[in-house]
Amino acid sequence: MKKIWQWILLVVVVAGLGLGYYSGHLFAKTVDYQPESQRPSIGTPTFFFHGYGSSYHAEEYMVNGAVKEGITSKNAVIRANVRPNGSVKLTGKIKANSKNPVVEVNFDNPRNGNYKVDGKWARNVIVTLQNHYRFQRINLVGHSMGNMAIMYYLREYNNDHQLPILNKQVAIAGHFNGLVMADNNKNNDRVASDGKPLNNVTKQYHYLEALRKTYPKSADVLNIYGNKGNGTDGDLTIQSAQSMKYLVQPRAKSYQEQEMKGHQASHSRLHHNDDVNALLYSFLWNRTV
Repeated sequence: MKKIWQWILLVVVVAGLGLGYYSGHLFAKTVDYQPESQRPSIGTPTFFFHGYGSSYHAEEYMVNGAVKEGITSKNAVIRANVRPNGSVKLTGKIKANSKNPVVEVNFDNPRNGNYKVDGKWARNVIVTLQNHYRFQRINLVGHSMGNMAIMYYLREYNNDHQLPILNKQVAIAGHFNGLVMADNNKNNDRVASDGKPLNNVTKQYHYLEALRKTYPKSADVLNIYGNKGNGTDGDLTIQSAQSMKYLVQPRAKSYQEQEMKGHQASHSRLHHNDDVNALLYSFLWNRTV
């Protein structure tokens, strides 16, 4: 009898998780495009998206470094908090004609595993900024799961011509074809020279393959990943990161990869890595530090 109740409890828990997963997508708020009449014009904003279980604090080392180098200024950095229902609250204001404004994105629910919802949240942040400021192009920077929010945004909303043009995209520790889930999975991933996965292809990756026909031709792409010496950054294989190439290179304006090595190349340290910062500043803003 006890086992029967344990099975019933298990079914209820799994069903609840499944309902939460899908209802998040079905009922997530969509921010409407309703620009204010007197919107100040700003330079190309750069959006930073954090990873799973994280927050905007993971973006601060990169952003604060840009402020320190004079690439942007404190009054050009704001935060966008995304509530679990998809609504967005902006904290701070960007002055008119600000140079290289930055938006630190913070998901109030950072453990949402529905990438379509993450993509919708990314769209909501961008549209919310459009409703307050005037700009034509954007830069997108993601770490870990933040990259999936960006990729699903690009996959889901490529036909929305009211959205700004993608100027540059930076992927940091992107698990485009899945994470390392167990020791015996490490280094079993294989990719062809064009980045196409040759085995262990996830359903999410199959879904993103549509980007090969829709990825913005306007965008320059930088893909940064870590290698601790064992072919992984601790959480994902370098092949999973390299598989981004197959998704975007056929259409991207340019594509390049940078492998980071050593202790500071671990998954959670890449966003606190001075060498990564230098790559970011050079690629995004043509600044050598």
